[in-house]
Amino acid sequence: MRAAVLTDWRRLEIEDIPAPDCPADGVVLDLLACGLCRSDWHAWTGGDPVPLPHVPGHEFCGTVREVGPEVRDWRLGDKVVAPFILACGRCPSCRRGEQTTCPDQIVPGFTTAGAFAEAIAVPRADVNLARLPEGMDPALAAALGCRVTTAWHALTDRAALAPGEWLAVHGIGGIGLATIMLGRALGARVVAVDVVPEKLALAEELGATTLPAEGSVEAIREVTGGGAHVSVEALGIPATTANSIRCLRKLGRHVQIGMPSGDHLTMPVPMDAVYSGQLALYGTRGMPAWKYPSLFALIEGGLDLSPMIARRVGLSDAQTELEAFDGPAPPGVAVITDFTV
Repeated sequence: MRAAVLTDWRRLEIEDIPAPDCPADGVVLDLLACGLCRSDWHAWTGGDPVPLPHVPGHEFCGTVREVGPEVRDWRLGDKVVAPFILACGRCPSCRRGEQTTCPDQIVPGFTTAGAFAEAIAVPRADVNLARLPEGMDPALAAALGCRVTTAWHALTDRAALAPGEWLAVHGIGGIGLATIMLGRALGARVVAVDVVPEKLALAEELGATTLPAEGSVEAIREVTGGGAHVSVEALGIPATTANSIRCLRKLGRHVQIGMPSGDHLTMPVPMDAVYSGQLALYGTRGMPAWKYPSLFALIEGGLDLSPMIARRVGLSDAQTELEAFDGPAPPGVAVITDFTV
């Protein structure tokens, strides 16, 4: 099958590789779409190193083409999506519904071969797969797999965002766009910050009050009448993390969605703001598969997440799209929808 293989840091090559074997407890999917995400960029640069050679890609949806003998719930032809953390379903964390903390988790594109390819093997299918709603655009379904699901879990679980609260979003990439749209759907008032004017314009179209990055802490405090109730950092860098914490009102909640890596694994934290504001700091990563129905219900109820998708590309475009993350990337997200070019 055709795949984009990471052969060295910052180098993807299109190769023909063997099709995946079907796990006994899993399925093989023919890929319909796969998102290109900043997390993929971290692996591509070596900031979040993976064994080489390796097939990246963790935001995917597809059609079941092979079913393992231990699988009960899935049949050939089913269209499905999976969270990027494949939990075991048996450990104490999983039994508590906390699958994102499963100690035996599998992460496609990182700990096993990913979805920059025509097909992918997905183990633990009965625990992790979710059926796509009828008529859902595969590109949108793939984009749900990391950015939207992570933002949904961050807002509804970690931060417990309430209607009428002020939500600040630092960084208007894929995570930031998803957070803006979901926050608005939950009834929050949203203020968004970025350095790219085109991203600010898109956020404003989606209903956010927008601010440039310079002087954003003071500006957020002024716009919100004292600071945000919840602030999301969506880049994983020190400057925006500090600003996210400092823009909060007393008893505010900071959520770290942006992935720290490379030189940013350890960051200085403005602990004076945490202490004096009695703030809560949350980390979040992924979403348990059992939360898909609530997210699908929101979409089926009228939430249009399609403005996130800016580019539908071929598999051979993956290298160029990842290079774009080296600087301020263009607005919107790119999704591989053609695995033949």
